[in-house]
Amino acid sequence: MAVSISPNRPRNVDWRRAAALLYGDWGTSKAYVIGLAFAASAFASLPIIIAVCVLTAVVGYNYSIICRNFPDGGGVYSAAKEQSRMLAALGALLLIANFLVTAALSGWSAMSYLGVPGRWIPVATMAAIALFGAINWFGPKHSGSLSIVMAIPTVITVVLIIGMSLPFLTTTHLHMPENFGSSWVAFTGVILALSGVEAVANMTGVMPLDRDSPPDKPCVSHTASKALFIVAIEVVLGTVLLGWAMLSLPESHTQQLVESKDYMLRFLGGHFAAQHFGVEAGRVFAVIVGVVFGVLLLSAVNTAMNAVIGVIYMMSLDGDLPRPLTRLNHHGVPVWPLVLSVGLPIVILMIATSFEALAHLYEISVVGAIAVSLGSCAANFRLVMRWHERGAMVLTFLVLLAVEITIAYTKPDALFFGVLVIGVGLSVRAWSHKVTGITTVTVTREVAELVQPETLERLRPTMREGQKIMVAARGVTPVLRYALNEAALRKATLCVLYVKEVAIFMGGGAQPPSRPRWQDDPHAAAIMSLCLKLGEELGVCVQPIYVVSTDPTATILDLAATLGIDILMLGSAQRSAMARLLKGNVVTQVAEKLPEDIELLIHG
Repeated sequence: MAVSISPNRPRNVDWRRAAALLYGDWGTSKAYVIGLAFAASAFASLPIIIAVCVLTAVVGYNYSIICRNFPDGGGVYSAAKEQSRMLAALGALLLIANFLVTAALSGWSAMSYLGVPGRWIPVATMAAIALFGAINWFGPKHSGSLSIVMAIPTVITVVLIIGMSLPFLTTTHLHMPENFGSSWVAFTGVILALSGVEAVANMTGVMPLDRDSPPDKPCVSHTASKALFIVAIEVVLGTVLLGWAMLSLPESHTQQLVESKDYMLRFLGGHFAAQHFGVEAGRVFAVIVGVVFGVLLLSAVNTAMNAVIGVIYMMSLDGDLPRPLTRLNHHGVPVWPLVLSVGLPIVILMIATSFEALAHLYEISVVGAIAVSLGSCAANFRLVMRWHERGAMVLTFLVLLAVEITIAYTKPDALFFGVLVIGVGLSVRAWSHKVTGITTVTVTREVAELVQPETLERLRPTMREGQKIMVAARGVTPVLRYALNEAALRKATLCVLYVKEVAIFMGGGAQPPSRPRWQDDPHAAAIMSLCLKLGEELGVCVQPIYVVSTDPTATILDLAATLGIDILMLGSAQRSAMARLLKGNVVTQVAEKLPEDIELLIHG
């Protein structure tokens, strides 16, 4: 797969910064996942939490493969675009819906953790989104954002809660799920632990290349995999242990757990701190947990809004959304995408009646976007994957597809939201194509391949200085003149190869002269002297190469590879048909075995 790297994007996000940014999005999921799990299955929710965490780990593994194959950004839009522009637009619309609901959901959860009264949470969340919109008018913050600042205290807080809960962990109050059907529906209802994993794929374009990464095949696998691995461990283990701690409370706390589902970690922190250090210490620690997670969730709101702006702007540049959406203010911020990133989450908050309703809208968008990304990559055989990697990606895609269908079947409001987003988005896309003159036509595969970017790249001229041209000469032939002209035009070095064929068996350990000289061969000397003189007149650096060989084909191939030749020129065979039959055609044999990165030109 040919990949182009943009020279304008500084690759300065190492694995630590990437992990912190990823944690600011992915790591917030535990703040509301375990509460939703308890609301869905009460004390039978631990197997569901574990299943969600296992799926989260598998999805993280799949995204490490995606990051390896997309070193310049591999979000759903980039991944699906290699398969179909329509599929890319569908994935991007689901991603926009995901980020819009993320802003509303994270803001709601942040206000719950900060202790805002329930009836004021929607209004407070709208105000926070409007405030972030005003701040973002002046441009996004540097990559060292609030997510990075808050990552360390958040991890410390999670570790403290888990540490205080360890003495109280028990399986006494655990219940077994009633049946697979109800458990599956509950499982699809807490799938939000997948949220944020797309962030790492979008960051690969600013990650430093691996040390052993060749320039023609860039790779950021080391940085991306390390960031993914570290954050995935914290998300998976943290969510499982915190869920177990929640279910270790006596069933007499059921009502309190239900009431605290929107800020479960604050409740758990206060409860276990009170068990160790007293009621007052529990209240203080609960406030600390609320502030830490509240601020982190607010930073997730800001991150989601900036992601909406980025995706809309990118689609507008590609012509999939109207061009006026690319208009920038004097701070370089896209104006209309910024307005949409503020207005649409506020509209969602006006419509949604509860945190669970927001969660339903979030599930269908985040699962849909990840499913499109994984499905597109699994079906793209140009991506480099081992068989077990592609198999794991296909199985994960099928599971997510089943989850998406279940959400659409069991949650009509989520289905309506998904259809509305896709319908409106595709309608705007069709209108944009009509206005900008972009037309979709159906053609055969052969015709489509003629206009693919890969085809255009293959046709792009390679006239660069410093190239090496090698011409195999047996006389003063037209190919020799052509090679001199091409070397002069390209300002390339011309290697003139004369192979003196020795058609004998060198037995008894005898060898041809170790260092044959072209000056000692009258025929070769005449050709080389002429080429050196003409090269001096044309300003071409001519390098004579004289070889005695029993196998001209193998010699030409070996020298072309050893000397790093860019273009090999051969004259068409002039021997009779009988001679070609008995001895073989050197041109044909070279053409069959020449490496693909060396161009072959046969002059007739």
